[in-house]
Amino acid sequence: MSATWLAVLGAGVGCYLLKLAGLSVPERVLERPVVRRVADLLPVALLAALVAVQVLAGDRRLEVDARLAGLGAAVLLLLARAPFLVVVVGAAATAALLRLAV
Repeated sequence: MSATWLAVLGAGVGCYLLKLAGLSVPERVLERPVVRRVADLLPVALLAALVAVQVLAGDRRLEVDARLAGLGAAVLLLLARAPFLVVVVGAAATAALLRLAV
């Protein structure tokens, strides 16, 4: 068996055990206000980190390009309370038009 398949199987087992650990937490622990607040905010923080990496990541350095302008357009549209589809299309169109212009 190759090292790649061992890594895939190991990651799968790790994910299963992590899910099992989450399901094994007693309910009284989950009802604590601090745990509830962290559980509510953790997905937002993870998503923000993923967006930042995807927008600014380059070849081992930070890159400022059309992706950042698209993110800026998305933020403005979200602040204007635009529907999600409008936000996605607006961000993509902004990045595409900027790449076309440059």
